[in-house]
Amino acid sequence: MSSTRPSQPATAHARRADTLKVFITGASSGIGMALAQHYVGLGATLGLAARRAEPLIALRQQYAGACETYALDVRDAKALAQAAADFMSKHGVPDIVIGNAGVSRGTLTAIKEDSTAFAAVMAINVQGLVHTFQPFIAAMQQAGQGQLVGIASVAGIRGLPGAGAYSASKAAAIAYLESLRIEMLPHGIAVTTIAPGYIRTPMTDVNTYPMPFLMDVDVAASKFAQAIAAKKRFVVIPWQMGWVARLLRILPCWLWDGLMRRAPHKARIDVE
Repeated sequence: MSSTRPSQPATAHARRADTLKVFITGASSGIGMALAQHYVGLGATLGLAARRAEPLIALRQQYAGACETYALDVRDAKALAQAAADFMSKHGVPDIVIGNAGVSRGTLTAIKEDSTAFAAVMAINVQGLVHTFQPFIAAMQQAGQGQLVGIASVAGIRGLPGAGAYSASKAAAIAYLESLRIEMLPHGIAVTTIAPGYIRTPMTDVNTYPMPFLMDVDVAASKFAQAIAAKKRFVVIPWQMGWVARLLRILPCWLWDGLMRRAPHKARIDVE
């Protein structure tokens, strides 16, 4: 559970930063927008996808000539397939595809109405990754190179009370990305799992409880990009949360239950 875990072998087709082609979901705010800003600063060509059209229009105007934008929901496999086809028809196979789109909200199994929220969180945070990567894989396999990056969370290491949907979705994302990484090895395609701790974004702005090692989003984006460039297999950011993640994995259930029994819960916010 460490950022020092061995990296995947670099392909013989490694690209210079100013010729990179990067496709990012969840690009209209938070980590996705910060990553877009980071890569455009390197001279990369971007494909940016998000549900909200207005921020995408602003990004397209800001990065004129450097990006394509796609207003879509990652639950819509057909829309993502069309976006991928459009981007590749104009710019070729991307070097990096970042599945960043995600949602978080408090959920309680005892509340019947939260069943729809469970379904939405799982569909966006897990199935959304599948929909994001799938349209690019055949082209990457043919090229014999590429990198798929999934944004998971430290919340996927142990189940957090009041966040059953989010913790479950991120645990599933971590396991899915590990399976995908092994599947892609014979094809020269790297798969990187990034498990952030607390990053200052609209998603965490609603939290009313202490957030240890809270990191500004631009700093986080830079560290994410470093891990991606190094083709890390799995990395926790910030590094302090990597040690926390190690501890979380080995705590016995009775101790975890005692620690979490009175832990604050994330606010229950509607998920569309």
